[in-house]
Amino acid sequence: MARAYNGRMAEDYYRTLGLSRGASAEEIQKSYRELARKYHPDLNPDDKTAKEKFQKIQKAYEVLSDPKKRQMYEQFGSDFENAQAGPQWRSTGGGGGAGFQDVDLSDLFGGGGAGGGGFSDFFRQFTGGAAPGGGARSRATRQRPRRGADIEHRLEVAFRTAISGGEAQISVRRSNGKVETINVKIPPGIEDGKKIRLRGQGEPMQGGTPGDILITVKVAGHPNYQRTGNDLVVKVPVSLAEAALGATIDVPCPKGTISLKVPAGTSTGKRLRVKGCGVPAKSGTGDLLAEIQIVLPTDLDSESLELIKKIDKRTTTEPRATLVW
Repeated sequence: MARAYNGRMAEDYYRTLGLSRGASAEEIQKSYRELARKYHPDLNPDDKTAKEKFQKIQKAYEVLSDPKKRQMYEQFGSDFENAQAGPQWRSTGGGGGAGFQDVDLSDLFGGGGAGGGGFSDFFRQFTGGAAPGGGARSRATRQRPRRGADIEHRLEVAFRTAISGGEAQISVRRSNGKVETINVKIPPGIEDGKKIRLRGQGEPMQGGTPGDILITVKVAGHPNYQRTGNDLVVKVPVSLAEAALGATIDVPCPKGTISLKVPAGTSTGKRLRVKGCGVPAKSGTGDLLAEIQIVLPTDLDSESLELIKKIDKRTTTEPRATLVW
């Protein structure tokens, strides 16, 4: 209940924030933030009373969020600063700090930007530097240092490096004109278009922390291999005899050279799967898909051609039986 001091009614800060007298610090902060968004004058240009409501909300929160001021308020009422508590309790913030015109609305809705402190920064703007809870110690622990600018960079890496991992280098021109060479670790299995962040290696910030370098990776193509998810597809040339009679052939892959068994009667386009020889990933290494490509000799003599004709006459299979429009 509001009390009367010096012939006027003391303001009920709990009622201003819509709270009971036993409200916790978390409840006070939550209610204040909701009401501050609701009544901010910039969000209510047609409401002539918004400014006055907003200033009352600010004042109520300034008192109730400070344990010492809250204790004095509950003992002496809203006039405690002038009537009972003495000069040591008087506010130096001018009754609410800088005022609503200096409040960044994006912070009211959880914004903050690079290096911003969210709601703590918002509160500091109109309380003269004190974070919720008050005191120099609170300001020191809650205020985040400013960050330097991030640097965007593009890096093309070889297909093999993107699959197996490795190192690369980039050259960065600093704001002072100097060019710096930086080593970059390429993680195994990185995909085209992914970003690598080098923390603390961006632009410096005096009195703050440096930004980051954000590297967008461009994976170069490969003459034989293609990536499909975490699988690798490779076209493997084989001779007519190897495809017809079957054979064991050598195929290079990220794990080294493997022996691939080609079954007899294998046709062009047949894919043979080799498990665990694809792209390394957290979910497990992908597979290698060897796609068979029969290569016919270009220097067949007449005798060889006659043999092929005899083989064809003995064959009853129609190769285009399933070809439809």
